[in-house]
Amino acid sequence: MARAPVLQLSDISLTFGGNPVFDGLSLVVQEGDRVALVGRNGSGKSTLMKVMAGLVEADRGSRVWGPGITVGYMEQEPDLSGFETLGDFAASQLDAAESYKVDMVAEGLKFDPATPVATASGGERRRAALAKLLAEAPGLMLLDEPTNHLDIEAIAWLEEELRLTKTAFVLISHDRAFLNHLTRATLWIDRGEVRRQEQGFEAFEEWRDKIWDEEDQQRHKLNRKIKAEARWAVEGISARRKRNMGRVRALQDLRSERASQIKRQGTAAMELEVAEKSGKRVVEADHISKSFGDRVIIRDFSIKVGRGDRIAFVGPNGAGKTTLLKMLTGEMEPDSGTIKLGTKLEMAVFDQTRSNIREDLTLWEAMTSDKEISVSGKADQVMVRGTPKHVVGYLKDFLFSEAQARAPVASLSGGEKARLLLSKIMAKPSNVLVLDEPTNDLDIETLDLLQELLTDFEGTVLLVSHDRDFIDRVATQTVAVPGDGTATLYAGGWTDYLAQRGDNGFANEKPHVKAAAKAEKPAEKASEKAAAKPAPAKSKLSFTEKHRLEALPGEIERLEAEIAKIGDLLADPELFTREPVKFRKATEMLSQRQEALMAAEEEWLTLEEKNSDA
Repeated sequence: MARAPVLQLSDISLTFGGNPVFDGLSLVVQEGDRVALVGRNGSGKSTLMKVMAGLVEADRGSRVWGPGITVGYMEQEPDLSGFETLGDFAASQLDAAESYKVDMVAEGLKFDPATPVATASGGERRRAALAKLLAEAPGLMLLDEPTNHLDIEAIAWLEEELRLTKTAFVLISHDRAFLNHLTRATLWIDRGEVRRQEQGFEAFEEWRDKIWDEEDQQRHKLNRKIKAEARWAVEGISARRKRNMGRVRALQDLRSERASQIKRQGTAAMELEVAEKSGKRVVEADHISKSFGDRVIIRDFSIKVGRGDRIAFVGPNGAGKTTLLKMLTGEMEPDSGTIKLGTKLEMAVFDQTRSNIREDLTLWEAMTSDKEISVSGKADQVMVRGTPKHVVGYLKDFLFSEAQARAPVASLSGGEKARLLLSKIMAKPSNVLVLDEPTNDLDIETLDLLQELLTDFEGTVLLVSHDRDFIDRVATQTVAVPGDGTATLYAGGWTDYLAQRGDNGFANEKPHVKAAAKAEKPAEKASEKAAAKPAPAKSKLSFTEKHRLEALPGEIERLEAEIAKIGDLLADPELFTREPVKFRKATEMLSQRQEALMAAEEEWLTLEEKNSDA
């Protein structure tokens, strides 16, 4: 059945500063669409969303929304001026009777609607803008990087909300797992052209590479044809034959066609150079603790970080991941316990707040004012891994133009600021990389390149991230920091961590609260539920079903015991590196037992319900 369009753009052309962003662009978004909008940083993704939302008017073309369709846009930098609290802003378009929706969404996104706008952080403002959009539930949702500043738990909540919605949405995100799980179609902006594929982001890279291969083949054929025609023209002149002016004009047309082709932007020329090897021991923390006032951040945590380890720190926002990272790198002292740093450490730090990049400087000034990489006495050169290089040439390696090099840092997008910071830390050799949320705002191609560099890096990597796919690709160990003062080391990345825990990650309630609730309710097991049920006066169960109902509690208890035993085995953080085959088999067994337990509990509930209805 054909679906009605909720948005149609026709022949859209838009120019900024003399440079065309789009020319002759047309696209349709239909009812129920779940669309990934992808493209390089600076390709115009956010601009296109603003055109869709009616916030930017095109120079030419038309925008038509479907009958009765409302469009909601969540932008990266929302304007909250004129509102006293975040809740006031989020509920500004709702009736008083609907304001409860903001509270519901705020709980899932984990922010307080009563927070004054004047004191709210950038992350809280973005969460309020996202809450506003979800609470209003428009006919088309336009989501620009909604997962930025969300922790993994909030991302999972948002993912489930969007999975269940029937509303059409267009989504910009750097979170590969988020895109893979949610999208069914892909809009790709490439050199001012928008292509659409009726498959989700999971199929994007294969589609993109196929298009690029076809372009390369066509360009190769065109070059061969131009070469052949040019040879004919030269030979015709040298032999003083009358030239075929039609072929000469055709040659000119071919050259014009080649000149009009827009060159693909390459990937950033990022490179990591390992400094002299550090000592075998990089960091050793022994029973460290840290508190701020009455709040315990980390309690009695120990870890040994060896040369070459790649450790991810995961947990909710505010749980203490960055604090733990600062203690392990010597930037902050623990309240108790000891931290020993290894020898010959050369650290490079990627700060999530970008605090070491001054917004008022130009890119040129930001690079040459950095004492660690500037060439003494040279205002136009930086030291790149031991070799002087012109600042503009080095910035071009990170996809910045000469015009951008002379522009202020404040004019850059979030992804461009991240690339600038990467250019600074990659200019000098290092053997320890400390990366606090490096993936925010980066485009997919740059993320892929960064992942490859980290995988091949022979030094040590300490990583804080909420990007599940990135953690899986990079980390060999994961430290879970749930926010209750504990920190636990697991082998492998995010998926391995989930398998070892046997759940979906961080629970909505604090672990110590959850544990206390379990202690107060020992009768939660299905076997005890069964014992607590009164005997029915008359059974509707067959003889086989009665027997099965009686046998299931014992089977459930056996499976629970096996899961606990496998969990104890996988809790050994050295198992992954010491016995990888055993670790893999144990992980597979754990998954099988968990599936069997779920099936048994479902069967018990079904039979018990049938028995109780007698």
